[in-house]
Amino acid sequence: MSYSAAGVRKPGSGKRRIRELLTQSDNRVCADCGALDPKWASANIGVFICLKCCGVHRSLGTHISKVLSVTLDEWSDEEVDSMIEIGGNDSANSIYEAFIPDGFSKPGPDTTHDQRMRFIRSKYELQEFLKPSLRITSVKGTSTKSSSSYLSSSLSKKFMDSFRTNSSSQQPQLEGMVEFIGLLKVTLNKGTNLAVRDMMTSDPYVKLTLGQQTAQSTVKKSNLNPVWNEDLMLSVPHDYGSVKLQVFDYDRFSADDIMGEAEIDIQPLITSAMAFGDPEMFGDMQIGKWLKSHDNALIEDSIINIADGKVKQDVQIKLQNVESGELELEIEWLSLES
Repeated sequence: MSYSAAGVRKPGSGKRRIRELLTQSDNRVCADCGALDPKWASANIGVFICLKCCGVHRSLGTHISKVLSVTLDEWSDEEVDSMIEIGGNDSANSIYEAFIPDGFSKPGPDTTHDQRMRFIRSKYELQEFLKPSLRITSVKGTSTKSSSSYLSSSLSKKFMDSFRTNSSSQQPQLEGMVEFIGLLKVTLNKGTNLAVRDMMTSDPYVKLTLGQQTAQSTVKKSNLNPVWNEDLMLSVPHDYGSVKLQVFDYDRFSADDIMGEAEIDIQPLITSAMAFGDPEMFGDMQIGKWLKSHDNALIEDSIINIADGKVKQDVQIKLQNVESGELELEIEWLSLES
């Protein structure tokens, strides 16, 4: 769940409306591969998708597909309205798959990652299955405004946002693409003895950064021992590094003050998870460990376990470059390649 410290969004009826849309029969399977019980969506395209297809959508970039979790992310009113306006998977697929060639087979739930990638790119990025008159190609000098005019007679503005090209970045489609291998679900449990940055207290929030991505928690007002119990999601690319964790004191009228930081080495978690493969094939067991050392912020060794068919790691961190403060986290690995 991502929030802006300057304007924390209050949960409204958005998630309820999305869940109601998800109960439609066509939305109970992934729009791209037919896997049951999708829990992700492309908010600008208007389809519900499974975890494996979600990873491919994320690799296309948000200018093509903006992926949100049905259960974990906060949805804006505009994103919810767009999904409802499109009407669900059948409605969207009637446009995006209108001209699938005879004899062409869509991927299934157990299709390989490469086959899934080729189909989803063809469907949304290259627009190979669209009616020809609706396709938009990247041509120098073509403005966003003229593209909008070209499409307005057929589909709504919001529905076609996913096809728009930006005249300021006419680069080849593959340039800048990032392929993700999995997701990190970071459960931010609590903080202890955090630093004072106001008169006698602080208004802390946590920011996670992995590459160009960030995820941010809610602000806890006047609390040096906050309990969040909040999930933050990050996509993990093939060329991943450490997760940077920062704690800030939210200030309404000035820059937010730093309250400590740390780096989380996710390599032990990912290496252990990949070595064992599908965790549902195993009982509860320890499969790895991130060792405490003078080079990291661990309070104690961080154990990596398979528990209830999931790969999880408990992490206790002493915040660095600050007078005091500790954080407790749980990290879960969600593979996109299994």
